[in-house]
Amino acid sequence: MREEDLKLLRYELEKIKSMGWIKNQRPGNAGGVGNTLEDLLDVAENNLQLPDFGDWELKSQRAETGSLLTLFHSEPKPRNARIVPQILLPLYGWPHQEAGTTYPKNERSFRQTINSNAYSDRGFKVNIDWKAETIYISFDFSSIDERHVEWRDFILNGIGPSDINPNPYWTFEDISTKLKTKLNNLMYVKADTKVIDGCEYFKYNNIEAYIDPTLENFLSLVEDGAIYVDFDARTGHNHGTKFRIRPIRKTDLYQGHIVV
Repeated sequence: MREEDLKLLRYELEKIKSMGWIKNQRPGNAGGVGNTLEDLLDVAENNLQLPDFGDWELKSQRAETGSLLTLFHSEPKPRNARIVPQILLPLYGWPHQEAGTTYPKNERSFRQTINSNAYSDRGFKVNIDWKAETIYISFDFSSIDERHVEWRDFILNGIGPSDINPNPYWTFEDISTKLKTKLNNLMYVKADTKVIDGCEYFKYNNIEAYIDPTLENFLSLVEDGAIYVDFDARTGHNHGTKFRIRPIRKTDLYQGHIVV
């Protein structure tokens, strides 16, 4: 199936490439480049466990972007603890910048894009426990930056300066399953952009295929700080916890790479 789907996907992408400049069909949406491509391919937008196009997962970005590339969504364990809405938001969250205007006055936020290189300015970090075979998030009160002195006092007078209990975590098996079911075959498309009369246009020029990621490569990238865990939640809505990668390092995740 992979080869048949690749042949069909290549054919469809080459047709899109030959169309030249294409108007953004989702203006005002940061993900417009991917949404427009999915619309052209008649692929339903999804955050499901399964690939987008047959056996292939589609990922796209603007050519000039320096943004991280989202690999997959996965909420941390233990699942019955509902870590993000029940622990991170109420106990470690801070007032949302639009609380009292766009959102209610008591709206809280927990947004952190963190890796294993160092603790964030709010004291959070990604870690690997090789013995327990888990990736987990830790909290170090002493690493909170002076800019967050009010929030630091909130932590001190609330949950206290200890580590998160329980630590949010993902097992190696969880990650391996994600790689096999969602990312085993990745089609990555980059688009040039320009603005005409206030409207953004895309030209899908660069198309690459990646096959067969490995858990070992994934863990090496986590250890190297090239893969991030991204929390994006507020009181009214959890946008989902994501694993993201520096785009330049995606080649290091996969065993095979094809320029389409």
